[in-house]
Amino acid sequence: MQTNLSESARRRIGADVAESVLRACVHCGFCNATCPTYQELGNELDGPRGRIYLMKQMFETGVVSKSTRTHLDRCLTCRNCETTCPSGVQYHKLLDIGRAAIEELSPRPFVERLRNRILRSILPYSGVFKVSLTVARLFRPLLPRTIATKIPSQPRSAGLRPPARHARTMLMLEGCVQPGLSPNTNAAATRILDKLGISILPVPEAGCCGAVDYHLNAQEVGLAKARRNIDTWWPAIENGAEAIIQTASGCGAFIKEYAFLLRDDPVYASKAGVVSKLAKDLVEIIGAEPVETLGIKSDKRLAFHCPCTLQHAQKLGGAVENVLSRLGFSLTSVPESHLCCGSAGTYSITQPELSLRLRDRKLNALESGAPDVIVTANIGCQSHLDGAGRTRVRHWIELVDEALA
Repeated sequence: MQTNLSESARRRIGADVAESVLRACVHCGFCNATCPTYQELGNELDGPRGRIYLMKQMFETGVVSKSTRTHLDRCLTCRNCETTCPSGVQYHKLLDIGRAAIEELSPRPFVERLRNRILRSILPYSGVFKVSLTVARLFRPLLPRTIATKIPSQPRSAGLRPPARHARTMLMLEGCVQPGLSPNTNAAATRILDKLGISILPVPEAGCCGAVDYHLNAQEVGLAKARRNIDTWWPAIENGAEAIIQTASGCGAFIKEYAFLLRDDPVYASKAGVVSKLAKDLVEIIGAEPVETLGIKSDKRLAFHCPCTLQHAQKLGGAVENVLSRLGFSLTSVPESHLCCGSAGTYSITQPELSLRLRDRKLNALESGAPDVIVTANIGCQSHLDGAGRTRVRHWIELVDEALA
């Protein structure tokens, strides 16, 4: 579309990217057909096309209304629209730039700033999060429902991790909330990889990928965490580590963006490019191995929820289902599998009403085939869906590990 950014907008970081994305959009409206918030609310401004209009207006006039923030906040950043778009519009890049601009042009109310600060002070730090989780369990009956449902009463024990003993070595991001919410996930992944002849080198210093801060509009803080991780991983990369594995697809989607996010950093641009290429979702590694030799046997019926960060951001839709089928698991069909579950990082906290509507719609679809267990590939989706107290929701690698045991 025709775009005329104001002089002040042109001086913003990422102005060239914003202009390119705006010009790529032809306003066909295909995106609205698959946008979860548009499907729920039916408002043009709660779909990608409407939000693009709002951001275009902001970049051309410098005017930001309360309505602009409201509609952009309601976006899940699920990137379903990017999968649908025939013009290849990279909507999420425009959204990041637009949200950063709004924070500067029209600061949030104090209560919202405080909420975001609290989230950023707890979620990215695994030690702080674990302590907070322990305290939250004690006071669970007193907490708001949207928070209480996310607290597992008894996390599954992690079990032992095999020592590094193979010639093939890889790294694995431990994550920030996953060690507290589902400590067995990475342990199970390590055990399965060990059976396939791959050792995981421990690098506990690598922490949050940076997505929490970045998507709560503390973008420089998020990028600082990205740089720290690159520094932490770099010695092992130089020593021949084949890949950096993520068992949470949300982290994987963000790490694969390091190359773009740090493209103008004279110190980190090159290293970020290497890290993004080495970043692999767990299914990319396991799917390339002869998993049939594991001898897995299970009579459980599984419904797989494919996270948006796996199918739309990483373009790995169908990959986990393929591996599970190769291993002999029975998979149920899932209607509307392209739609978001409503977790979307901190969205389930900042937009609780919409999030719960999307969660219940997703669970209805997942349970339509009467599965024994629902499995997924992202800790956010897992805790969000499992918090409903309906069919149990777990990470898919745990089911594989149990079947092998």
